Amino acid sequence: MLATDTALVLFSGGQDSTTCLAWALEHYARVETIGFDYGQRHAIELSVRPAVLEKMRAQSPQWDGRLGQDHMIDLSLIAAISDTALTQNVEIAMQENGLPNTFVPGRNLLFMTVAATLAYRRGLTVLVGGMCETDFSGYPDCRDDTMKALQVALNLGMATRLKVETPLMWLDKCQTWELAERLGGAALVDLIRSGTHTCYLGERGQLHDWGYGCGSCPACALRARGYQQYAAARAGG
Repeated sequence: MLATDTALVLFSGGQDSTTCLAWALEHYARVETIGFDYGQRHAIELSVRPAVLEKMRAQSPQWDGRLGQDHMIDLSLIAAISDTALTQNVEIAMQENGLPNTFVPGRNLLFMTVAATLAYRRGLTVLVGGMCETDFSGYPDCRDDTMKALQVALNLGMATRLKVETPLMWLDKCQTWELAERLGGAALVDLIRSGTHTCYLGERGQLHDWGYGCGSCPACALRARGYQQYAAARAGG
């Protein structure tokens, strides 16, 4: 049953956020999207966003009718105050605190705060993000407890009743591919495979069976392994 709530989806142009967008379009009467330019090393994800949005509209008349305005926000201050492998040209490695240096401190907290501010102005009642703690790199700002606490803080700070939805929170990457298929069939899976971008290094030269990417960074490794498991399950019937 389609809810009357309206949603704002954090949409980067990657696999997870595109799957979340499809999920939101199936659940809410009106859906808008928000993206962030934060000086990311893989800024190519921003260049694929418009084409992915157009192709999402083409998936079905219902989705086209529900998909509203896209918002692009300049958060380059993140790169200015960060020293990470996602904002600097440095080798990806583990840190002494047990987190990979691809972790950008405060990124998702700031993303959600800005999204909530925009949602307030636009009259949107649900924030949808692709955070996940099943297949992830240990980022503390992707955890369910963090999102629940943030929902409380945002609503207290703005006197609102915003709801934070994370449809992928307990799914691994194989299950994320499966969810995409349930939502939009083979057409959506192919769009995600060939249209979205996840690679941390911004590599988009070769199309693999699982999509574009370097094939070796943590994001590519997760995406590739999940797709291979998904494909094997489908082949096995």
